[in-house]
Amino acid sequence: MERTPDPRLREVMAALTRHLHAFAQEVRLTEAEFERAIGFLVGIGQATGPKKNEVVLAADLLGVSTLVALLNNPGSAGGESPAALLGPFWRERAPLCEPGESIARAGTPGVPLEVRGTVRDPQGRPVAGAVVDVWQASPVGLYENQDDSQPDMNLRGRFTTDAQGAYFLRSVVPAGYPVPTDGPCGELLRAQQRHPNRPAHLHFMISQPGFKVRVSQVFADTDENLDSDPVFGVTRSLVGRFELDADGAQARLQQDFTLEPGETVFPKAPIP
Repeated sequence: MERTPDPRLREVMAALTRHLHAFAQEVRLTEAEFERAIGFLVGIGQATGPKKNEVVLAADLLGVSTLVALLNNPGSAGGESPAALLGPFWRERAPLCEPGESIARAGTPGVPLEVRGTVRDPQGRPVAGAVVDVWQASPVGLYENQDDSQPDMNLRGRFTTDAQGAYFLRSVVPAGYPVPTDGPCGELLRAQQRHPNRPAHLHFMISQPGFKVRVSQVFADTDENLDSDPVFGVTRSLVGRFELDADGAQARLQQDFTLEPGETVFPKAPIP
């Protein structure tokens, strides 16, 4: 690696090679296991397409995606980070919505959900004009780009905070869902006897020039899979309180966010 002109590339590749060789030596990797590993890598590439990103899913199931998010978004004052996975189902250019508009379009069934919150800077000052990009699975556990029965961009929307940094949207309560198990990653889960079920959650991505883009997920506090999320995405700070009315006919969530100063860099969409 010594002739690599880019110092960071040289550092990363030297460390990767060193640890990869140490891993193979530690487990005394057999030729058959090596061939199976190559087949797995080829398979996750072949299984990736417009409806699913198996490469992202593999990184999620190994906990690497969450680890990278936490390393790059440490919590303030040593606290727990509110950062989370982008996930494989985010889409660019979700519809721009008015305050209080519902992202559950075309009569999407489910328990109505109101979500309100405030976006602030580290000093507690409101951040006006921040874009709150939100997306979620349907009450049957499918994102619209997995489900031909849903209209395009259903359960997705972008909202703008007001002068007080507040945002307000309507939706329906999301359901938990299994990660895709019809590809190589599903084979891996079955071989490990791990369940595929993610706890119910909403995705958020908050942005404003002059601040780092905040990617987060907010999990339903009553979900039975909070302690066994197969992609290791749940932390205490990401568990939200979904308050149901006495009759269970309406739910509410209050979710605030803090933006850290920095470069505004958006992630790349994992699928179209």
